[in-house]
Amino acid sequence: MNLAVPFVDTKHTDLDQLMAEACLIRDRHWGRTVTYSRKVFVPLTNMCRDTCAYCTFVKHPDSPEANIMTPDQVLRVAKGGEAKGCKELLFSLGEKPELRYDKAKQALAALGYSRMTDYLRDMCALVLEETSLLPHVNAGTLADDEIDILRPVAASMGMMLETISKRLHQKGEAHYACPDKVPLQRLRTLERTGQRRVPFTTGLLIGIGETWEERIESLLAINEAHQRHGHIQEVIVQNFQRKPDIAMADHPEPELEDMLRTIAVARIILDPQISLQAPPNLSKRHIHYLNAGINDWGGISPVTIDFINPQHEWPEIRQLAQSCEQAGYQLQERLTIYPKFHISSDPYLDEGLRARVAQMSRTDGLARSQFLEEIS
Repeated sequence: MNLAVPFVDTKHTDLDQLMAEACLIRDRHWGRTVTYSRKVFVPLTNMCRDTCAYCTFVKHPDSPEANIMTPDQVLRVAKGGEAKGCKELLFSLGEKPELRYDKAKQALAALGYSRMTDYLRDMCALVLEETSLLPHVNAGTLADDEIDILRPVAASMGMMLETISKRLHQKGEAHYACPDKVPLQRLRTLERTGQRRVPFTTGLLIGIGETWEERIESLLAINEAHQRHGHIQEVIVQNFQRKPDIAMADHPEPELEDMLRTIAVARIILDPQISLQAPPNLSKRHIHYLNAGINDWGGISPVTIDFINPQHEWPEIRQLAQSCEQAGYQLQERLTIYPKFHISSDPYLDEGLRARVAQMSRTDGLARSQFLEEIS
C-alpha cells in the first residue's frame, strides 16, 4: 500500500494494515532483535522554570522536596548502578531553573556554579572519571555553547520534542507558561545538535491535547531534521499518564488503539534507520507494541525508579524478554549510543569517549554483556 501522502488520512486507515506495514519496515531494517539499555537514572535537579500541566517530576523551589544533587550524591547513585551492571547513566533535569527562581540560583551558586549546564558538564566528567558508565543527558533546550561543552562528556543527548502545537501554549493548556516548550526552541535544539553531530533521542508525548494532524507534523519535523543531519538515533512515542498531583489529573489518557496507531505511523513516516521506542512501564501491552513496529524499549533501571512516571514500575527484564520471544524477537542489551553512531567512521562520538565505548561493545556494536535477570 502507499501511505506516502497525506499522512493525516492514517487516522482512518485500517489499524491492522498500518501495523503490518510498520512491521515490514521494522523487520527489513532491524531484523529480529529488540533492544534496551540498562541504565541508572540521576535526577540532577527537580527544579525547572517550566510548569507543564502533566509533570509530577518538577518541584517548586519553595518545596522541601526541591533539590540539586551534590557530587557525592551523584556518585553514590552512579556506583550503585555500576554495581548492578548498568552501562548508561541518564542525567535528567529541569530546564534552567536558575533563570526564573532566586532560590535555584542560590542553590547552584552554593555548589560553585552560575549555570546548570556547566554543573551538568562537570557531573558528566565526574562520572566518566570515577565509574565505567556512559552519560546520556536530557537537559532540554540547549544553546550552541551548551552543546559544545556537553558533547565531549556525553555519549548521547536527548530532548523530547513532545509536539509542535502552538495551541498548547494558551492559558489552560498543557504548555502554558513554559518558555522551553515553545516549538521553535525545541526545533532549534534538534537543528543545533544535528549540526554538531550529536547522537540524539527525541520523541512525542501523545494525549496532552494535540490533534492527530499536529502529531503527524511533529513526526515530519523530526524526520526532516534527521534527513539534514542524520543524527536522530531514536524516537520515543510516549503516552500521557494521569497522576494525582498534576493540573491534568482528570485529563483522559490515550487509548491503546491510539498508541498503536501512532507507533505504526511513526515507523512508516520516520527514516527506517531511526530506532522506534515505547516505554515498557507505561503499558503492559508489550506484544501489541512489538506488533505495531517498535524495535527498542529504552532505558530500564535495576536501581532507580522512573522519576518522570514514579507510579509505574519498570518491567522485569526476563518478562520483557519472554514477550519478545512470544512475538518472534530476541531481546538484546545496547549502549546509550546506538551501534551506527560509534561503529561509523563519521565523527558522531567524541574522540575522548571512543575507547570506552569500544571496550563496552561487541563487534556488532551492542553491549558486551547481557543482563536478563529479573529487576527487583
